[in-house]
Amino acid sequence: MIVRTLSEAENGARRIVSTGWESTRLLLKSDGMGFSFHITTIYEGANLPLHYQNHLESVYCISGEGEIEDLGTGQIHPIAAGTIYALDQHDKHILRAKREMKMACVFNPPLHGKEVHNAQGAYELEAEAVEE
Repeated sequence: MIVRTLSEAENGARRIVSTGWESTRLLLKSDGMGFSFHITTIYEGANLPLHYQNHLESVYCISGEGEIEDLGTGQIHPIAAGTIYALDQHDKHILRAKREMKMACVFNPPLHGKEVHNAQGAYELEAEAVEE
């Protein structure tokens, strides 16, 4: 059984901060669950072009307000508390935060822990693991 608190993880190596966002990785590849689970904050005003070429992701908005633009179709979808979106086709997109957004994110395959976005807006398949 794995038991962790968000506050423990936020104060340790599982918290990753980057431009426009931060992510606390509660479950990682090393936990052996087959997916990773993160609580991610998208900072107000962030405009993040992303393209998860190596991962599928589902995202549930806990709080805040923003939008996601599907660059394949040009369609823009509003995001608010209670909204889920799933990037089931490795969708190229732009995530924008009008107000700071708190998101619960699941990645498959799981992240190792220290990933940040590369130049294409993706996470690499192999990355440095979090050491605890």
